[in-house]
Amino acid sequence: MTDIPPVGAPARRAFDAAGYTTLEELLAADENDLLALHGVGPRAIRLLKEAAAGG
Repeated sequence: MTDIPPVGAPARRAFDAAGYTTLEELLAADENDLLALHGVGPRAIRLLKEAAAGG
């Protein structure tokens, strides 16, 4: 279980409100569903992918 990497506060609040608690959960979710969350944009998705790649 991996913690969600640092993303902007709006994205973090959106992930929390949607019930996502780990990086694995976010990576398993559909990218379009994540982008539909208020406060989540392309930058947050990029940061998640970079964290998954070890960067």
